[in-house]
Amino acid sequence: MEYFTRGNDIILKQQDFNLAETLDCGQAFRWTADGDGFTGFFLDKPLTILNEKDYFVLKNTSEEELLNVWADYFDLNTDYGELKRLFSQDETLSKACAYAGGIRLLRQDFFECLISFIISQNNNIPRIKGIIGRLCEMFGGFPTPSDLAEKTVDDLAPLRSGFRAKYICDAAAKSACGDISRETISEMSTEDARRALMTIKGVGPKVAECVLLFGLHRVEAFPVDVWIKRVMAEYYPNGLPEYAVPFGGIAQQYLFHYIRNNH
Repeated sequence: MEYFTRGNDIILKQQDFNLAETLDCGQAFRWTADGDGFTGFFLDKPLTILNEKDYFVLKNTSEEELLNVWADYFDLNTDYGELKRLFSQDETLSKACAYAGGIRLLRQDFFECLISFIISQNNNIPRIKGIIGRLCEMFGGFPTPSDLAEKTVDDLAPLRSGFRAKYICDAAAKSACGDISRETISEMSTEDARRALMTIKGVGPKVAECVLLFGLHRVEAFPVDVWIKRVMAEYYPNGLPEYAVPFGGIAQQYLFHYIRNNH
């Protein structure tokens, strides 16, 4: 990561980083394309980030915010070039890395990630963004577990989230009382964390894997949807190459983007 300040902005040079591939690929849902970049939020901290030639411009951002917030959120200290070299020992993964080599794994807020992927079930990205947008309007930002736990299914009707409202309420209640939280889940093994997450109504294996991957940076987590089922059946009937398994969630991101756009 190389950077310098320019007025109120941070000018960042970062290899293996593409804004659209990272912010518009279904990892997070509070980012909107904005001219040559994106505008969005992490923990209700706003950011506009732009492409400018070979650099990124983080508008109205201090060095402190870059180092303490955005470097971690965008996973800027992980060497994705080395990961792609590892993955590229395999022909299909090599093609996937070459196709969408700018994807980085966002390190999201655990509770926001949990609620977002509950909302994502049987849904499309525009509708997911709409529901989350209305949720943030209702609370003046993304709600805390305790604030959301005070709401009933009827209270959430303006979100137009359908059957997901009862799952949102259950997740909020379990989070507010501390049964499910970043702290409790982080102390568990990945297998125990999966089981704990699936005690929430409506959270099945795929949502649990997404929360582990995007909300806890458990990079071995491997969400499986229709596209990844197709990849695994066609190219990896015996599973990913052994060397890729510890980083399976990152490999999944390259494979998902590649197969979705090339088949």
